[in-house]
Amino acid sequence: MRKLLPLIGSSSGTHPGGRSSMTCRFRCGDACFHEVPNTSANEYVGDVIADALSRRSVMRAAAVVTVVTAAGTAVNVAGAQGAEAATAASRHPRPSHSAVPRGLRFTSVEPNTADTVTIPGGYSQNVVIRWGEPILRGAPAFDPEHQTAAAQAGQFGYNNDFLALLPLHGNQKLLVANHEYTDEILMFRGYDAANPTREQVEIAWAAHGLSAVVVEGDRRTGKLTPVLRHPLNRRVTATTEFRITGPAAGSALLKTSVDPTGRKAYGTLNNCSGGTTPWGTTLHGEENFNQYFANASRDTDKRYGIGTGASERKWERFDKRFDVAQEPNEVHRFGYVVEFDPYDPSSTPRKHTALGRFKHEAATVRLTSDGRPVVYTGDDERFDYFYKFVSSKRMRHGDSRSVREHNLSLLDEGTLYVAKLTGDSPAIEIDGSGKLPADGEFDGSGTWIPLATATAKGAVSHVDGMTAEEVFVFTRLAGDKVGATKMDRPEDIEPNPTSGKVYVALTNNTNRGVGSNAKADEANPRNANKHGHILELTERRNRPESTEFAWLLFLVAGDPDDPATYFAGFPKDDVSPISCPDNVAFDPHGNLWISTDGAQLGSHDGLFGVATKGARRGDLKQFLTVPTGAETCGPVIGERQVLVAVQHPGEITGATVESPASTWPDGPGTYVRPAVVAVWRKDGCDIGS
Repeated sequence: MRKLLPLIGSSSGTHPGGRSSMTCRFRCGDACFHEVPNTSANEYVGDVIADALSRRSVMRAAAVVTVVTAAGTAVNVAGAQGAEAATAASRHPRPSHSAVPRGLRFTSVEPNTADTVTIPGGYSQNVVIRWGEPILRGAPAFDPEHQTAAAQAGQFGYNNDFLALLPLHGNQKLLVANHEYTDEILMFRGYDAANPTREQVEIAWAAHGLSAVVVEGDRRTGKLTPVLRHPLNRRVTATTEFRITGPAAGSALLKTSVDPTGRKAYGTLNNCSGGTTPWGTTLHGEENFNQYFANASRDTDKRYGIGTGASERKWERFDKRFDVAQEPNEVHRFGYVVEFDPYDPSSTPRKHTALGRFKHEAATVRLTSDGRPVVYTGDDERFDYFYKFVSSKRMRHGDSRSVREHNLSLLDEGTLYVAKLTGDSPAIEIDGSGKLPADGEFDGSGTWIPLATATAKGAVSHVDGMTAEEVFVFTRLAGDKVGATKMDRPEDIEPNPTSGKVYVALTNNTNRGVGSNAKADEANPRNANKHGHILELTERRNRPESTEFAWLLFLVAGDPDDPATYFAGFPKDDVSPISCPDNVAFDPHGNLWISTDGAQLGSHDGLFGVATKGARRGDLKQFLTVPTGAETCGPVIGERQVLVAVQHPGEITGATVESPASTWPDGPGTYVRPAVVAVWRKDGCDIGS
């Protein structure tokens, strides 16, 4: 048996969950060090899991307590765990290499701490585009020592997260990237956090948002090169005009002195993951928007984690809209899913209020059989919920202006739901350690609880004591009222395009079971959950519009030699260690790919592939690792190419421009720069073939 991998301790400057304290400071405003915003008495998913596991364990133990030997003698089985291991081994005999699913036939990368992107043997890579590269006409070359807001507004933004690679003509494709947040300490030499300058603040505004940039593919390899100053290239920033749409548009809750109509917002903040739509647009989740606002005092602000004092970046000194005391409704205009049309550089991006307001990690789409989009999205907060929106309008096919305008309205009418999970067993064995049940499965059922329905004629609330507008603006409070299940930071949620099953990445929750916080349950079986897990959800009759579902834990992350881990029942002696699943994606074969954020197993974060079906279901393999201090984001898994966003490289506590913790991607003497990387097979064959 392998020795358990070392944990990264406080000496490395990490916070709970494994992130650098510097990352926590600039990305989420030290959320883990503030009071948990959800103080409702709603059931915790860990309790749900524990209940179901317990019941199934008892049933399993009764079934295997004795076995008959060849001589007919009854012998005692040495515990349910051993029985499950034997059963798993019989279910998953060790297959040959040829049995490995297509897409996953590569040699796993070993855990490491190299300050580079480490990839399997036989593969090559290139940096596609870095922070600061000019993409718009008139934008100057990157000069970090003399950066300006005007220059940054025409250059690729900072801290790339979600990626989409959309089709164009020939070898060209359209790359869309989120720019989640800025780390001013690594952007500006001699940065004084207590006294930022207006120029620094305006550069940061320009470094947030989205980028669209055309890239040219090499016919012989997977290399991508940006086509600088292409007419389709575009930047969206923290000051770009947005259209507010859906049932809360025009509400008194959204009106400000700058926009008395409540229908026009300026900028998008903290765009984390996202999704692509079947009608050719991209969706972007506004996540930790709360950290940009100062001087809050209302209970609704507290539920969203908005601070009562100054903000980290001090933007309120330069624009009163970030001061809740002066502009109380401005904060209500962030926390939505943004829709962006990358094929129309003149289009106005939209904020869809019908999908609710919370810390959206992502937004992914599956169509019903009659062509109505269903959007899944998670609220990335400890003990918060995950949701789906079912549109009442059907997608139209075609590329005319009227068709595109219709499809851009699909997410404005329909019903918003929140998930409630129920375990199928009583909690008698769950002790918070995550020990596997006898049958090796944590599972149960669930319902989608309707919160509000938006129509062309108005909106109706399904939550007692809340108007429809209040549901869409204060969605967390609506989830509290209807008894939604508390989850361990639900992040990316992706439907499998080949099976329809939905996978929910639950990154971690070190607060579970600590103090008065909710303890382990069946859907979250570990207290002080530092490694996270992935839930697999199956809609009733495999119809995404259904209001009922079944669920099970597909993967419980951590060191495979830790008995608390679980890999869909696959034998654990040859799987890769994984910690803190974050973004997920699927390859063309239906394999799940997982990127990590804040891994706590002594290795850098990485990208992993795992089979979701067949004899090797649960066989997890690491495809790459990212440089020092970085997070793996945005994965796009194509047939011949993998793209990842290397976010916040060098973001280690104590690092500065003058004293960097990483020299990636350009080597010593240069600024560390977030960037997008492409990986392909040297022989030109398909990934993992």
